[in-house]
Amino acid sequence: QVQLVESGGGLVQAGGSLRLSCVASERTFSTYAMGWFRQAPGKERDFVAAIKWSGDSTNYAPSVKGRFTISRDLAENTVFLQMNSLKLEDTAVYYCAAGRSDYRLRLGEPDSWGQGTQVTVSS
Repeated sequence: QVQLVESGGGLVQAGGSLRLSCVASERTFSTYAMGWFRQAPGKERDFVAAIKWSGDSTNYAPSVKGRFTISRDLAENTVFLQMNSLKLEDTAVYYCAAGRSDYRLRLGEPDSWGQGTQVTVSS
């Protein structure tokens, strides 16, 4: 099972930017689809973005499309989430996910989850 470690969360003002990183433990990372989910207090974990193993296809939740960008660096076993124009409603714990199936990952059924990193957007 791929081990995932997120970093880059923190406190930012509305309108600001953050970049999250997720490092995977295995070289087979290159064959996995990768994604980001988030969970706000009292709410369910929601899909944010995903990228296929080839890196040539991405998907975004409507609420973040145009503001967030997912990318990956195969050489560094790392996936990124660049978050721009942050809003108060983006406040959540952000989780990295990895899965052999891009479809199942986007449904919230990946093979591995990271431990999460807190993103707090203030007014």
